[in-house]
Amino acid sequence: MEIFATLLDFILHVDKYLEIFVKNNGTWVYVLLFVIIFVETGLVVMPFLPGDSLLFVVGAMCGLGLMSLPLSIGLLWLAAVLGNQTNYTIGHYFGPKVFKWEDSKFFNKKAFNQAHDFYEKYGGITIVAARFMPFVRTFAPFVAGVAQMTRGKFTLYDITGGFLWVAGLVTLGFFFGNIPMVKQHLDKVIYAMILIPGMFVMWGAWKTRAKN
Repeated sequence: MEIFATLLDFILHVDKYLEIFVKNNGTWVYVLLFVIIFVETGLVVMPFLPGDSLLFVVGAMCGLGLMSLPLSIGLLWLAAVLGNQTNYTIGHYFGPKVFKWEDSKFFNKKAFNQAHDFYEKYGGITIVAARFMPFVRTFAPFVAGVAQMTRGKFTLYDITGGFLWVAGLVTLGFFFGNIPMVKQHLDKVIYAMILIPGMFVMWGAWKTRAKN
């Protein structure tokens, strides 16, 4: 329980932790940020890292002159793309094995084949949109790999979505992150970044289930 409390404190006050790290460790902050973004997007077991809020705070740090805006966007874009590629590769490795499974209590082959067809037809927009949804962005590339979405198509949308996500949130933080009212209520902004996309995901899941 203490671990979750510490993690929540880090997520809600990531601005303070990041500023302290920058002042104490200088350019090593870029290595730390690269690892966090890569791990969040590249390892399906680590969906709880604060990607959105972290990118926003990075932009705010750039606005204060503590970090480089072009370097931050470029490096974290690379981390996001490589993370998704790793996640996709892991899923792609397990995909052929899944295709060989037969229907059972725990596996519906027809549903799996439908997922494959869905990712070939609509997977691109799913990969891009998932970038802005906590938790979902960690699982989407893995599912795309399992569903055997073609690598070329996945890479195109991976690069596009990664850039929109990183550049968009860092730029927002750069222009708005240091406004006094925003800084004063940053914890609420972070909550909104987590809850609002999550509500859209839950609503979409409910609609899909109701339709089925």
